[in-house]
Amino acid sequence: MSHPPFSPAQARAARLRIGLTPEQVTAALAQLGVRRPVDAVTAWESGAVAPSEGELFALADALWCPVPTLMALRPRSLREHRLARGLSAERLALRIGMPVPDYVRTEADHRWSGTDVQTVLLADALGLEPDELVRVIGRAGELDGLLRQAVEGRWKQHTASLARLVDAPERGVARALRTLHQEYARFGERYRGHLVARSDDARLKEIATERAGWLRALPDRFLHLVGHGTGPPPS
Repeated sequence: MSHPPFSPAQARAARLRIGLTPEQVTAALAQLGVRRPVDAVTAWESGAVAPSEGELFALADALWCPVPTLMALRPRSLREHRLARGLSAERLALRIGMPVPDYVRTEADHRWSGTDVQTVLLADALGLEPDELVRVIGRAGELDGLLRQAVEGRWKQHTASLARLVDAPERGVARALRTLHQEYARFGERYRGHLVARSDDARLKEIATERAGWLRALPDRFLHLVGHGTGPPPS
């Protein structure tokens, strides 16, 4: 497995913030069961070598700082979220009830193949909100596809699938889909109204552009309506 994301500058800054020497960091690592020479600590800080996952977790403990600080990034992938929680692949696989080789393959292939139960356990283990979960396990395209089918056709038949996908109560999902279906239908009503009135092409294009923008924002709008949005609903 490749080395985890690591910022030498952040590691050095974290050490200096608590006033430790490289020798003291080495001693702290040894107390945590990770025995490395002083040269290893200085090599990490210089960027000559990157720590392994286990070394990263131990270094964060030794420096009294969160793992994401040493990663110097906002976790986006499944592996990055796992690392940010200080979990080994084996430990996370155990928590979600997935064979370790299957989980490791999931990270390597960037393709989530877990069951619904494993997906819920994954979200809990990594502290992921439903909208984050959808992005992390690569199902954003599935969400968008299901939502478009729902607003363009019979939304009720998609309620259960969408509720499972975003881990939300079916009643709340049904309310959201009803609202979205009505909003989408109004675009069609406006468009047909202007066709009957023989409005100019500019007005028809304007409505079509508005609808295209609404569809692009559809996943965020849906997540907001079911109570998983992180900000105001799209206009």
